[in-house]
Amino acid sequence: MTTLRITVNGHPVQTDVAPTTLLVELLRGPLALTGTHQGCDTAQCGACTVLVDGEAVKSCSILALQAQGREVTTVEALAKGDQPHALQEAFMACHGLQCGFCTPGMLMSACALLRQEPNPSEAQIADALEGNLCRCTGYVNIVASVRQAAQTLAAKGERA
Repeated sequence: MTTLRITVNGHPVQTDVAPTTLLVELLRGPLALTGTHQGCDTAQCGACTVLVDGEAVKSCSILALQAQGREVTTVEALAKGDQPHALQEAFMACHGLQCGFCTPGMLMSACALLRQEPNPSEAQIADALEGNLCRCTGYVNIVASVRQAAQTLAAKGERA
């Protein structure tokens, strides 16, 4: 076991982990952050996407120890109390989700995009989401959701 020190959703975490523990396993297991979904376990579906130091990362593709000293943000951190994030509101309003399994990963990938590019083109949105698979929606409403969230954030003078 090795001691891991990371910050998760703004809170410092110190825990012992096995060298083979994946970040997704740490998040869903001991930290009980089950919003991060564990899908394919091969980094293909993107359901486990989180932000590591602000960048979208498939948490099934990195060891927990690779996040040593870094900031990890999960879907649980998007909302502020009872107030959903603009992305969450847009996904609901634009019907950007159906079964919801891919939604946490989509939200986190979209969040990373909007932090870098507050007014993305449709092509930029598609590029940012290309590592996230959805078997239900056909992506049209997901792209519309990200565009609406970008407009909402811009109108409020906020960044993702």
